[in-house]
Amino acid sequence: MAIDVLGLGCAAVDDLLYLPYYPPADAKMAVSRRDRQCGGLTATAMVAAARLGSSCAYAAALGDDDLSRFVIERLQRAGVDTRWVVHRAAARPYHSIILVDESTGTRNIFFDNTGVVGADASGPAEDMIRSARVLFTDHVGIAGSIRGAKLARVYGIPVVADLERDDSPRFAELLALVNHPIVSHDFAARITGERDPAAAVRKLWQPGCDTAIVTCGAAGCWYLAKGESEPRHQPAFKVEVVDTTGCGDVFHGAYASALARGMERAERVRFASAVAALKATQPGGQVGIPTRAVVEEFLKGYDAGPGEDRG
Repeated sequence: MAIDVLGLGCAAVDDLLYLPYYPPADAKMAVSRRDRQCGGLTATAMVAAARLGSSCAYAAALGDDDLSRFVIERLQRAGVDTRWVVHRAAARPYHSIILVDESTGTRNIFFDNTGVVGADASGPAEDMIRSARVLFTDHVGIAGSIRGAKLARVYGIPVVADLERDDSPRFAELLALVNHPIVSHDFAARITGERDPAAAVRKLWQPGCDTAIVTCGAAGCWYLAKGESEPRHQPAFKVEVVDTTGCGDVFHGAYASALARGMERAERVRFASAVAALKATQPGGQVGIPTRAVVEEFLKGYDAGPGEDRG
């Protein structure tokens, strides 16, 4: 069975608390509203890819607790295949409390990583990885991510990764296996020593890469492609921001979906940027992810229009 995008990495349960504004220390404030959603780097990317029409599977480790069951139920509801989830009794998803400032659309995240496994070191089966058009992973459960990425590279399957931490001694090994690294500006600056995003993406790209991307939020993203000497810039789309929760994860999932569909490089970066922008106009991390039809209609309004540069 062919899968467009196979995800090996973390999931989370996000409890979002919406506040009129972010309070100072020692303050009391009534919550405007609250919501519980499924989140996490890889899990949200899989939901985004599925919402955009790709066939997706999630095959990392979870437990049998209420939080794990919530994640599985929400992934299934979004159309993500969870039959290959590796069940470990003590495994858990991340549990995050997210405070959303309604006046600015920004948020602060407080997470508990007790029991988090992420990608499992022994699963899924090799034939499952071989059946994927794109392998997606992150840094959580790095032994499992490396195993999956090695197998993917053997079979010529592109590896897209959402990386946020480099504190594992095996981080460099994982990064070398990823031929589509997509990282935030802050993380790129930390691992490359370059604050300028164009300079950072030059250092992020390495032999074996197809495309390296540094995302800069409202400043768009910079990417460097195989066979090109200079980075390109994709400006962010101008939208009315409501909530930026999950925008980076959604960009990753949209890019992986576009890659699995065979879109050309510049178009898949533009497509992913549009998906992330549209998500920012809606509250929540996964609920606000648009469908492919909505994204394509949105992009039609930008074709050859002012304020948008293809790069």
